[in-house]
Amino acid sequence: MKTAIIIAIIVVADSAGDVLLTKGMRQVGEVSSFAPGELWHVVCRALRSHHFLASLLFMAVHFVGFLALLSWADLSFVFPATALVYVVTTLAAKFILRETVSLPRWVGTVFVCLGVGLVSFP
Repeated sequence: MKTAIIIAIIVVADSAGDVLLTKGMRQVGEVSSFAPGELWHVVCRALRSHHFLASLLFMAVHFVGFLALLSWADLSFVFPATALVYVVTTLAAKFILRETVSLPRWVGTVFVCLGVGLVSFP
């Protein structure tokens, strides 16, 4: 029970962090150069984005949950189980970010679900 709750927290926090990071970086604008001065301006713009800052919080929750889960569960279980992030993030991309998700991406998402199901058996 405890493991399932932590996995759910990890999956939701990671997906939320990814969606918010995407929204934040779309506000910041395209990174067109990797020159130090340009990167500094991108970082400064990102730090003024509420979406970007919220993404950092969710990513921190994901990381702490991942560490906690690894303290009592096997990596060979934890890593595939948290791969449900791919499924939730694909759904969020489609319905929250309004992205077009192609058929091959949906098929890949189904395969991730099947793989997670297989790994969850002892």
